[in-house]
Amino acid sequence: MRLSLLTREYPPSIYGGAGVHVAQLVPQLRKLIDVEVHCMGEPRDGAAAHAEDFPPGANAALRVLGADLSMADAVGDVDIVHSHTWYANMGGHLAALMRDIPHVVTSHSLEPHRPWKAEQLGGGYRVSSWAEKTAYEAADAVISVSAGMRADVLESYPALDPDRVHVVRNGIDTDEFRPDQATDVVSGLGMRTDLPSVVFVGRITRQKGLVHLVRAARRFDPDTQVVLLAGAPDTPEIAAEFNAAFAELQEHRTAPVIWVRDMLPRAAVRQVLTHASVFACPSIYEPLGIVNLEAMACETPVVASAVGGIPEVVVDGETGLLVPYDPARASDAAFVADFEAQFAAQVNQLTGDPALARKMGLAGRQRCIDEFSWAKIAAETVAVYEAAIAHHG
Repeated sequence: MRLSLLTREYPPSIYGGAGVHVAQLVPQLRKLIDVEVHCMGEPRDGAAAHAEDFPPGANAALRVLGADLSMADAVGDVDIVHSHTWYANMGGHLAALMRDIPHVVTSHSLEPHRPWKAEQLGGGYRVSSWAEKTAYEAADAVISVSAGMRADVLESYPALDPDRVHVVRNGIDTDEFRPDQATDVVSGLGMRTDLPSVVFVGRITRQKGLVHLVRAARRFDPDTQVVLLAGAPDTPEIAAEFNAAFAELQEHRTAPVIWVRDMLPRAAVRQVLTHASVFACPSIYEPLGIVNLEAMACETPVVASAVGGIPEVVVDGETGLLVPYDPARASDAAFVADFEAQFAAQVNQLTGDPALARKMGLAGRQRCIDEFSWAKIAAETVAVYEAAIAHHG
């Protein structure tokens, strides 16, 4: 079988969960089938790169579509095309039409569930929504990274045949993400190993709920330090909101409050996760949440919002603690304040009980090993390809 995989992100330029997914999946797929990769951005090894520079000066979404046209034209003599995220969906859709081959899309997120992107993309959000809807409804198969995401796909696009929507979860490389007891990185960041710590890793976006965590942190036990590996705010407005909340937190905490703005190497992140007492994931929308798997693989318990696919990763009471969140009540100030208070209480439960936290951390790593290997995920993905090829046309 010959596959053309289309993606915006590809190593070494990775900034989100979809990029991590592709980076881990491709090597495993190449053990099973022939794979060519088309990505966006600068030239790099292992993939054909297509610049987002057409037309010059255009809206960001239109520049992406320009790269999609280039990718569609470059797809080789393959049996199937697989696109990841709306950025590459239209490239996959057009390549499939031109070559009369099946198209598989993976739903890492859904534009209808991310209305705040209108802040980031302006009119481009309507373009991205159109591209995603068009590609999904025409696709031979849709891969959802969780059962929760599958339900969201069918809700968002009711014209889809449910038999074409499959669940193949994200995974984790437990050889790469494993406990690292060294202290050179954490010491360099100013993180104290003699105090409990709560760590966040992610971008400053509405989706990741970081502002909720910063507000919740005012209720953390006094000796708990807060470590935020957080950068790349989506908009100036989000950056300003976070900066204000962070400054207020610093005024009210005596334990260290550390904000690392630059993206750290993955090996450095692994060490920070290992030394965390709790990993915090306050997302208001999360199809699965690879970062939770990364923390669990480092034997760190997770406190997370119970949204999307997170409950399929973090087993409440076994590998961490979950906090209910209802996106429909995001504008209800009293509900949001209660969510932040509950989040803080769950964090305090684990930082105050190291034995329980250790038990959950060990269970989390074992769950990663048992349920989320990339070899297993690649085999399940190839099975989707085979079914799509068999039923195409």
